[in-house]
Amino acid sequence: MNSMQEHTVKAFDEDITRLRGLIAEMGGLSEAAIERALEALVKGDDELADKVIKADKKIDALESEIDKLAVRIIALRAPMADDLREVIAALKIAGVVERIGDYSKNIAKASKEIGSNRKQFEPLTLLPAMAEVASEMVHDVLTAYAARDAELAREVIATDEKVDAFYNSIFRNLVSHMVENPSTISSAAQMLFIARNLERIGDHATNVAEMVHFAATGNYPPDEDS
Repeated sequence: MNSMQEHTVKAFDEDITRLRGLIAEMGGLSEAAIERALEALVKGDDELADKVIKADKKIDALESEIDKLAVRIIALRAPMADDLREVIAALKIAGVVERIGDYSKNIAKASKEIGSNRKQFEPLTLLPAMAEVASEMVHDVLTAYAARDAELAREVIATDEKVDAFYNSIFRNLVSHMVENPSTISSAAQMLFIARNLERIGDHATNVAEMVHFAATGNYPPDEDS
């Protein structure tokens, strides 16, 4: 390999390392946003909710930076096969992680709309547990991305069933509560909205897991339902 080729390979490796680092940073911020949004909900802390909402701009900025870097890699490095698959996966993953940040922002906004009567809602104990599972999915799928771990990616996909089970339980509980306590419909609807956003975070973590599996193996994971 001549010096020019060595330089090109080194530059490409540096770009990929930078891409992975940005994805990891973005994922860490999204993971923290989920946890802080739920803390704001449980404590009724509007100031913390506002911090979550404001912090989403950093996640958006990182997605933009990843988009530009990925396009630059494709344009200047002309990656082939596995390398191209990784760049494309990173581009898609960034878009999904940005959406996870948006869902956390939605949760923070909804938290501010729930009145001081939040303590009377039983799902207030279920929502943090649901959020913990969803947050772990985000953490694990980013670990799988960094390690090219297809098996961990499949485990993340399987975990989504737990998030769905939480959502179904919370949905039934809140609907019953609204029927029995019509005066709390507005607050209960906000809690239902929060549960729905957590359910969507689980779905998006699953989407990322499928992309990680593809980037690692060249194949999407088998559909367990088929």
